[in-house]
Amino acid sequence: MIDGTKELKATFGSNSMRETLRDIIFGTNTAAGKNFDIALIIMIVASVIAIMLDSVPAIANQYHDTLLIIEWFFTISFTIEYLLRIYSSPKPFNYMRSFFGIIDLLAILPSYLSLFFPSLGYLMIVRILRVIRIFRVLKLMRYLNEANVLMRAIMASRRKIMVFFTLVLSVTCVFGAIMYLIEGPEHGFSSIPKSIYWAIVTITTVGYGDIAPQTVLGQSVAALVMVTGYAVLAVPTGIISAELFRDIKTARDTRQCFACRKSGHEPDASHCKFCGFALEVDELKDTKN
Repeated sequence: MIDGTKELKATFGSNSMRETLRDIIFGTNTAAGKNFDIALIIMIVASVIAIMLDSVPAIANQYHDTLLIIEWFFTISFTIEYLLRIYSSPKPFNYMRSFFGIIDLLAILPSYLSLFFPSLGYLMIVRILRVIRIFRVLKLMRYLNEANVLMRAIMASRRKIMVFFTLVLSVTCVFGAIMYLIEGPEHGFSSIPKSIYWAIVTITTVGYGDIAPQTVLGQSVAALVMVTGYAVLAVPTGIISAELFRDIKTARDTRQCFACRKSGHEPDASHCKFCGFALEVDELKDTKN
């Protein structure tokens, strides 16, 4: 606790304004912090609606100028918010490289790029990803913790999943080449890439039906591909489920580092194992009181 307090004081110094901004922007334990997050989410949703409406020709022809003014109001607001997050963060570069830091940047960057490349303006719809912050406002920490457990399970099994999907990709290439040889262009399998597309659609059980085998041999191969598809869907689920069981069994700590926003620390850890920042930074208020 003492080390965390000293580290936080050394980071922020005596700048009470910076600490106040940190409590409002990053915190959820105060009324100001909750109101800030609620207002931010309302603005995010409103800006996304404005972008969607501007993509409708009938609305854009009549209200384009109004929607453009609204959009730039949101852009300037989100820009100020992004700069304040950098200013009030204990480790600005860690925040800028974090998931939410990148999303915050992507939320404003397309607006400025659209001044030089107008077609990029609709990329601003990426702002919808920032509504994930609603978990902080609603205090659904138990759901957020479960999300952390799931994310750790996916990360722990990523190598197995990558090997599996590499195998699946190889199998689809083989099936696609076989169907190209059997059916040929006269039945819609005009090339190997298009045949591989058919194999992927079939294995994933999507079944668009835009290409279908016509010969008996081709239909037999298609039946084998369909059966393979059910096995393909089950394997990743089993891999992730095994990692979930292992993660729950080990019961790793779900505390989230304030600096880099990562979790998965040991139960007795006092500092983040990813960036080294003290985990008990919130105890500064207790020591002041």
